[in-house]
Amino acid sequence: MRQGEAARKGEWTGGDPLGGVKAPEALTLPDPAKRFARSAARLEALSAGHPMSEWLRFMAQLAQAQHVAAGALRPFAGPDQAAVDQAVEARMPPLAADGHRRDPAWRDGLAILFDDVDNRTIPPPARAVIEDLRNCEMGALETLADELLHGAVASADAGAALYVAAALQVYFTRLAAGLPAASLRLLPQRQLCPCCGSTPVSGVVTASGRSPGTRYLHCSLCATAWNHVRATCITCGETRSLSLRGIEGDSGSIKAETCNECHTYAKMLYQARDMNVDPFADDLATLGLDLMVAEAGWARHAPNPLLLIGSGGHHSKQLAATFNVPEGGRCPDVT
Repeated sequence: MRQGEAARKGEWTGGDPLGGVKAPEALTLPDPAKRFARSAARLEALSAGHPMSEWLRFMAQLAQAQHVAAGALRPFAGPDQAAVDQAVEARMPPLAADGHRRDPAWRDGLAILFDDVDNRTIPPPARAVIEDLRNCEMGALETLADELLHGAVASADAGAALYVAAALQVYFTRLAAGLPAASLRLLPQRQLCPCCGSTPVSGVVTASGRSPGTRYLHCSLCATAWNHVRATCITCGETRSLSLRGIEGDSGSIKAETCNECHTYAKMLYQARDMNVDPFADDLATLGLDLMVAEAGWARHAPNPLLLIGSGGHHSKQLAATFNVPEGGRCPDVT
């Protein structure tokens, strides 16, 4: 089966032109029971000795609250088979984030997330944002969710958007997990998630499984992973001007893949260097790499919904004020 054809469960149909080498799976649907717990554990591990340890521990707590919400959220219906087939036939994502009619269950997930965070120690400014959101009218919450999914969140709403984004991740991850995998196809726009049409948070180059060395992009919203050919810019598709840049002296497990054609970059994680890399946690833990590459002239390919990086400037001032995160300063060279 070629990319763009229907994804199958358990096997790859057709012949074996690669002489026994297994072709990579086109896509993998998320597992809500593991997705957020894995990120929480990785964030907690990465926080030890990190310059932003307090913030990473807070994000670990948030991921753990997402895990609780993902397990406690009441069942809700996704698109039926006919709707999925219609979207796939039109080469559209069946859960198109900017057009999907959300079930009110996403707000239930937000409330569950808040209840769990209430039992944790978090900075007073962060707790104040939660209290404001608890008192928010339903219409205002839906408007903020729409703005976030359309990439139009005002800087003044960045703090509130963090929690709304976290709840939307839970909601869309649950939805994507229930899709009929055998019916799905990769999109013509290979840089977009085949389930919800969102952009990836990062890519992971595998070191195990049926096809080691395969690159999978991981959706920033629904956590679906899909195959994307390596040595190709995920923003513009060019292959001529790509470079890998990283922080000198680190493990080499995380690099920024930069493109001189469109002047964007995307983070790539390499399991061969660290089998524990997590596409969501490791992106948050490497904000220094974002700053360095941005200073060198490249723009991030797409925002991280938990930070709004790439959407006109992440809320670093708010992070600095809340968690004593250092801003500015000289960054080490990239290689």
